[in-house]
Amino acid sequence: MQFKPAWWLNNPHLQTLYTNQVRKPPLVENINRERLITPDKDFLDLDWCGSGNGPLVILLHGLTGSSQSGYIKGMQSIFLNQGIRTVTLNFRGCSGEPNDLARGYHSGDTGDINFIYQIIKQREPETPIAAIGFSLGGNVLLKWLGEQGDTLELKAAVAVSVPFLLAECASKLDSGFSQNYRRYLIAELIQYMADKLKHLKHIGATQEIQKIQKLGELSHIKSFWQYDDQVVAKLHGFKNVHDYYQRSSSRQFLKHIRIPTLILQADDDPFMTPEVIPEPAELSAQVKLELTRGGGHVGFITGKNPFNPEYWLETRISKYLKEIF
Repeated sequence: MQFKPAWWLNNPHLQTLYTNQVRKPPLVENINRERLITPDKDFLDLDWCGSGNGPLVILLHGLTGSSQSGYIKGMQSIFLNQGIRTVTLNFRGCSGEPNDLARGYHSGDTGDINFIYQIIKQREPETPIAAIGFSLGGNVLLKWLGEQGDTLELKAAVAVSVPFLLAECASKLDSGFSQNYRRYLIAELIQYMADKLKHLKHIGATQEIQKIQKLGELSHIKSFWQYDDQVVAKLHGFKNVHDYYQRSSSRQFLKHIRIPTLILQADDDPFMTPEVIPEPAELSAQVKLELTRGGGHVGFITGKNPFNPEYWLETRISKYLKEIF
């Protein structure tokens, strides 16, 4: 299935912005929320969609996203129509309620996906399982697959618009029109931390409050380099931003993946540069990289009629997984 951008969205920024700002996500019913308590006494909210005991797809959203993101709703809807269940992992603090610890989530945080995978396997040892990650969620997914090697019992995985090299992507967002995405995301992240601090004060989590207060003032932060150095690295046990970016970038893990994995990436993604894309020699035999002409960042909108856009990602991914299941 070759992707061809819609003529009326034949621009990486239009593709990217349409998905996030214009698209009205489908209304999906049969959503059931489950809260799991993590080993470190925090919580994760999972949104289950569908019923029965058929195949299951784990969905991972992107930075500042959630189970309410349009691309997640789109996947929930198309799989529901095919009789395939989904479960969306809301990363910590992303489910509409701040989490109970100072720590949050980040691009290399594979502990939570591994935690819910193990629980699902214990509950449903015979269920065929696949996983899909978008943007930050795609980086987390690929890193996890590489870390786990041949220990996982997954049928397949799909990663979309992946920031394979975090340092290069952070710098790309400091230039040109891409600065607009950076401003929006940084504002969301600063609000995320403010909401968390308010919540921690409400529940009286003194030690966690102190961890956030030690970070200092965040209002001056303008770039991901600053935010990841001042907040992410300090809250998640990295030496500094360079250590975080080096250890968390998924590109170095691709050669260790043993699960059939499809990567969908646009050659004009405004969050990336051409240098970010891995070379064929870096991919394991199980990994297939499809580099499309156009598509933006988690865009991939096609169709001839502006009043009836077609979301190619959903068709491509569901076709791929349906064949495997």
